[in-house]
Amino acid sequence: MEICLRLAVSLFNLITVVALVELDGKIQPTDALTGDSVSVQASLLKCTLQGTARLPAFSMDGDFIIGGAFFIHYQMHTVVNNYITKPEHPRCTGSFNARDLRFSRTMIFAIEEINNSTKLLPGIKLGYQIYDTCSAVPVAVHVAFQLSNGQDPMFYKGSNCSQTGVVIAVVGDSGSTLSISMARIIGSFNIPLVSHFATCACLSDKHEYPTFFRTIPSDHYQAAALAKLVKHFGWTWIGAVHSDSDYGNYGMATFLETARREGICVEYVESFDWTHPESKIQRVANVIRRSTATVVVAFAAPGDMKILLEELAWQPVPSRQWIGSEAWITDPNLMSFSFCTGAIGVAIQRSVIPGLRDFLLDLSVSEVAASTVLTEFWENAFNCSLTKTSKLNKRACDGTEDIKTLKSPYTETSQLRVSNMVYKAVYAIAHAIHNVVCQETNATIQCDKYTRLEPKQVLSELKKVSFSQNGYHISFDSNGDPIAFYELVNWQKSKIGVIEPVTVGYYDASQPMGKQFLINRNLTWLEDSTQIPVSICSESCPPGTRKVLQKGKPICCYDCIPCPEGEITNMTDAPDCFLCPREFWPNAEKDACFPKPMEFLSFDDVLSIILTTFSVSGACLAIITAVIFFCHRRTPIVRANNSELSFLLLFSLTLCFLCSLTFIGVPSKWSCMLRHTAFGITFVLCISCVLGKTLVVLMAFKATLPGSNTMKWFGPPQQRMTVVSVTFIQVIICTVWLVLSPPFPMKNLTTYKEKIILECALGSAVGFWAVLGYIGLLAVFCFVLAVLARKLPDNFNEAKLITFSMLIFCAVWITFIPAYVSSPGKFTVAVEIFAILASSFGLILCIFAPKCFIILFQPKKNTKKYLMNKK
Repeated sequence: MEICLRLAVSLFNLITVVALVELDGKIQPTDALTGDSVSVQASLLKCTLQGTARLPAFSMDGDFIIGGAFFIHYQMHTVVNNYITKPEHPRCTGSFNARDLRFSRTMIFAIEEINNSTKLLPGIKLGYQIYDTCSAVPVAVHVAFQLSNGQDPMFYKGSNCSQTGVVIAVVGDSGSTLSISMARIIGSFNIPLVSHFATCACLSDKHEYPTFFRTIPSDHYQAAALAKLVKHFGWTWIGAVHSDSDYGNYGMATFLETARREGICVEYVESFDWTHPESKIQRVANVIRRSTATVVVAFAAPGDMKILLEELAWQPVPSRQWIGSEAWITDPNLMSFSFCTGAIGVAIQRSVIPGLRDFLLDLSVSEVAASTVLTEFWENAFNCSLTKTSKLNKRACDGTEDIKTLKSPYTETSQLRVSNMVYKAVYAIAHAIHNVVCQETNATIQCDKYTRLEPKQVLSELKKVSFSQNGYHISFDSNGDPIAFYELVNWQKSKIGVIEPVTVGYYDASQPMGKQFLINRNLTWLEDSTQIPVSICSESCPPGTRKVLQKGKPICCYDCIPCPEGEITNMTDAPDCFLCPREFWPNAEKDACFPKPMEFLSFDDVLSIILTTFSVSGACLAIITAVIFFCHRRTPIVRANNSELSFLLLFSLTLCFLCSLTFIGVPSKWSCMLRHTAFGITFVLCISCVLGKTLVVLMAFKATLPGSNTMKWFGPPQQRMTVVSVTFIQVIICTVWLVLSPPFPMKNLTTYKEKIILECALGSAVGFWAVLGYIGLLAVFCFVLAVLARKLPDNFNEAKLITFSMLIFCAVWITFIPAYVSSPGKFTVAVEIFAILASSFGLILCIFAPKCFIILFQPKKNTKKYLMNKK
């Protein structure tokens, strides 16, 4: 469309042989291609209009003429040209638009009000030429050329230039597409165009449209307001329809971009126009019916919206929440569609224009009959005929028709919105003219109506106008746009069941972010519900889950996946889960991190109580055995078994039983060092005593041989030295371990993910295994010696008892190693305690139980004779 308009303008310029230029205050004919003056006598030249001039719908002469463009009809009459007769200019037909008739009459009212003013343009009479563009680009283009040329059939003759009918500014049009067409044409002649209803954001481009102004906000702000409105109510899954025009296409493109930034997804985007075939409109209606989106944003012209709603009115009527642009949300012609109850949208601020209603209703039959447009309106409104050429089925108007009782968009002045934009546009032009032709001296205003006023002068002054009228401020920014302010309008049913637009809030673009949007009244939603409808593709993901996009669908369509182990989300619709800190673990819902429970072998644990009981019992058993031995220290069985080593062995066993208690409780620096070293030293002391006893047995039998003096080399002093030397080696190993890399308490975070194991780190694994290895080496050596002495002849051969005890000891510690390595958490400590207790009980029971039994229950065997009796 834009290319076609450019071609039309270029063609118009090329075929015009003679153009008017201003040279030294005179008008000279020039060649349109070269710009050179045509050297002919001025008296012989004249410029005439080619074709028939288009008659305005309303006109009045004046000192300065303001043009107007409104689509009072909805359709253009099309004629197929046969290239035989001269084509007639396009004309308007079809449905009558009473709303735009009100707009055009508002322009007339404003001009008459200015003409009667003593402060604005006193002594100056403004005229007007108002045309019907019938919502068609060809007609709008023709009107633009007509306004640029004027009405005179001969507009240049001799050295004089007639100014009759030449406009210095234009108000209109009611649509963006038509305004674009007109702005490109009249802009070439520096004629400003001030629109009251063209909202396309594209018109803010001063490079493309340098002479365009408007009193209605740009769609850039409207799109932002609609997107914030959708976001405010939590709708993330919507449908979108728009007029297939500059208004709808540019507006919807801006809205979609803003909605994308707000995180709103669009299920479908459909364009349509009332000129499209019925099948196209049906297809759009079916898309709306089949969609899953409850909310539909419609960026459409009133005529287009009417066609779509009529199609949707057929069954089944979809239950949809409509979000409307300012073009149709306040149009009374559309409020008859009851299924749209609850529609909400942005609208031009409601206003009051004193005296306008009386002016609109002040129509006499004679005045109506003098205007073809008013005649058509009157006949359609009252279904009667004022002329003989009207349809035969209409009755003649008898003069009883009262326009004050008429219910029509023309008479609807309770919510003046766009009409006020027309009113402000006229006043903006009047103030621009005033600034050029009037001067204020001594508190009086003098205006020169004979001033040669050029459109470019008005254009220059329009950029600077700033005034207030009826309490509303009027000014333009660098793009020719006003400050954006919208009312939020909601379709609500009145007490009598009629849908009415109710103001429920505001959107003020001049306010800082976060304060631009305000709702101060309850809303009605679809089907008269008071609950906000839900329109989402997927339910919100609760905390503890994350969003995973569904393949091939918009970002608003997703699945909710539980967070993996160890991760949480603490907000709704989280895109990702995040790990808890190392010492924390998620709760069952995975929406919060809590400190991991500390696990260690505590004294109040059942397992600890059992092990402590056995440990204390073992220590008591060793003490009791020592007491028995002490009380019977003079008896042969005690003396024969080396009582000194026996008492030292019982003492070391008592320490072995008690050292297991150091493994229970919260690990600390000192307990970690004590538990392993005490265990290592006491067990070596114990085994060294057993080793000494085994050597005593072997040496004792060797000493019975004739001439043997073996016992001289293994008497009590040697036995003590053996025990001390063997134990001292373990003390050195433990000392080196503690000095170089001692055990220390640590938090084990790797064995279990969901809890912390408090344990003692070995520090040096070599030191730990050196301690165990030394114990094992002594135990094996002791076991071998005991095996060698087990068959020595004696009624009570202690070597047999030592053999069994060391066999148990070695078995326990051999099985301890894999169990220790594989046991998790606190059970590692429990296994180590069990090994200590088992080996200790094995030693005390195997070595001392038989002797205690003889001492207590078989005293007859506790004699020297019995012990010396050989088998």
